[in-house]
Amino acid sequence: MHSNFQCRSCGSTNGVLVLDLGDQPLANNLLKPEDLSKPEPKVPLRLALCQSCWLLQITELVPPFDLFSEYLYFSSFSEFLLRHAAEAAGRYIKEFSLGPKSLVIEIASNDGYLLRNFQAAGVPCLGIEPAQNIAKVAREKGIETLVEFFGDGLAKNLTGSGRHADLILGNNVLAHAPNTNDFVAGLRTLLKPKGRIILEFPYAADFIEKTEFDTIYHEHVFYFSLTALQPLFQRHDLSIFHVERLPIHGGSLRLFVGIGDAHSIRPSVWALLEEEKRKGLNALPYYEGFAGRVMGLKESLVDLVNQLKREGRSVAAYGASAKGSTLLNFFGLDRQALSFVADRSTYKQGRLTPGTHIPIVPPGWLVEKMPDYTLLLTWNFAEEILEQQKPYRAKGGKFIVPIPKVNIVS
Repeated sequence: MHSNFQCRSCGSTNGVLVLDLGDQPLANNLLKPEDLSKPEPKVPLRLALCQSCWLLQITELVPPFDLFSEYLYFSSFSEFLLRHAAEAAGRYIKEFSLGPKSLVIEIASNDGYLLRNFQAAGVPCLGIEPAQNIAKVAREKGIETLVEFFGDGLAKNLTGSGRHADLILGNNVLAHAPNTNDFVAGLRTLLKPKGRIILEFPYAADFIEKTEFDTIYHEHVFYFSLTALQPLFQRHDLSIFHVERLPIHGGSLRLFVGIGDAHSIRPSVWALLEEEKRKGLNALPYYEGFAGRVMGLKESLVDLVNQLKREGRSVAAYGASAKGSTLLNFFGLDRQALSFVADRSTYKQGRLTPGTHIPIVPPGWLVEKMPDYTLLLTWNFAEEILEQQKPYRAKGGKFIVPIPKVNIVS
């Protein structure tokens, strides 16, 4: 039993601790060199499981304003994400016959990387994005964007002004909304009676089975299974009518949701619920080995890096990501272990990683400095990054992929 636990979905106090990652800095709080003299906030990072509705969730919250008001993650820096977005938009426009009289609303619309595809096709769209600096970029592209946190209050304001959505999109945002009942109530309020909600988020089964512990950071409040989501949506008169498995981000779900019985439930929903039951996602033993596997990964990777350093090899990292922050801080890999972290985002270059204070530099440094090994912190984009870094690999550079198990790629 985890003390003071209260499930943010069903309200149950029947919780159990799954993993304690200690006190961690905010994963996207990339420091400027002049910030080093200031205190750096750290917050406990613990993952717990509700034994009533089987929802995985972190126990300590950081106010969303502190996490998202200025944000340094811009989706457009990933070519893979841009392709993923274009394919999805093309499919939805065709499948749902969206046109000039439709309205597509995206929650956490980032820099407009997804909505620009609807805009180009003549489908009216609206972005909702809490980070002012990112919303500004979207607006400069001509995409109407509200700088707001989404919830039922905002949804009521929008519908009060006559804006009801034919399609609501939310990619990697459902897990970030601490008041999940208010968020889902807002989806119900904003949707037209025959409309559709499509949400993408990392899948709890992949997360557990592939030991993707670095996906845990203060922005990611939840780690969803279909078993845990069904009662949450039913509570708000919403039905999950179709589900798809996606390889993106180490394994994700794409959820299709409608009001009541507006859409017939497809076999994919029953099939995945049955698979989760068979695997045991609705029972404690499924989760009990997770912490032990994380400690095994830590031992493997730290031993490898220490061995390489003893041999006089140089080691750097690639990807100043939130997941990278969790891994580096929990494994204790700092400037003594890694000389720099390369990242494509010009917004991150020149800053320092949270907690570990490793300099963030342009990707060109890999070929310029030629570290013998580079730890791939953004392993969820391994294929794209390994392709981009062919020149580094051709000159003998090797990548260390840490998840799901430590692996060296030359």
